[in-house]
Amino acid sequence: MHQYLFFIGDFPVRAYGLVLSLSIILATGVGYFLAKQERCGYEKHIVDMGIYCGIAGLVGARLWDVFFFDWNYYSHHLTELFNVWQGGMAIQGGVTLGVIAGILYCRHHKLDTLHLMDVLAPAIILGQALGRCANLLNGDAFGAPTGSSFGIVYPATTLAAHTYGTQPLWPAEIWEGQLDVVIFALLLMYRCTKHVKGQCFALYVMLYSAARFGLEFLRGDYAEKTLAFMTSAQTTSFVAFTLAFLCFIALAWKARKQTI
Repeated sequence: MHQYLFFIGDFPVRAYGLVLSLSIILATGVGYFLAKQERCGYEKHIVDMGIYCGIAGLVGARLWDVFFFDWNYYSHHLTELFNVWQGGMAIQGGVTLGVIAGILYCRHHKLDTLHLMDVLAPAIILGQALGRCANLLNGDAFGAPTGSSFGIVYPATTLAAHTYGTQPLWPAEIWEGQLDVVIFALLLMYRCTKHVKGQCFALYVMLYSAARFGLEFLRGDYAEKTLAFMTSAQTTSFVAFTLAFLCFIALAWKARKQTI
């Protein structure tokens, strides 16, 4: 595990930033491929959307982490607001603001928003999977102590080591990345079935929210409870799952009503 790949003078080139950038680029590439398969002409917008949504996602991920997860700290350390390499990017905020940017782009260019959200859902979750590789290399988004010899022991320079020392920790970020790949495959298979427009994206939100909710029981960062029994991430996952499930059902009901 190497946080720093090399230095250009005194400037460190971090594995976290490189892999995170690659996740956005590769997700955009997969999105382009999926859009081109649809033969609807939307592929010409994917690169621009990748840039806008990628930037919005990075901003959203940072702001979500600062204000929802760690405001007690950053309210007294405002100069560290942009120190993302310390471990402070919340994927839920990244997806939220990234999707909002995508919706605004679709409306501006008069694109079918729900259709494009369905097309890009697998690309988004693939980007998330690669992003968890960045977390592993950076030593953040780590798990809680396993209480046994099983687990990951992080280097002394990482946030995980600063928090728990040399205790073996659950590989929470690794398992989340693996589950994201499983969700990626499931979404590709679901797209081959007959479904209502908008349901593929709703399914993506449901699957990821369920996976994140369960993995939060193993997380060692931001483990404080917000509603007596759920962490902040579990709370947002529960809300997101519920809304996506209701949308999934409502879309099916609306389509069925239109055919009657």
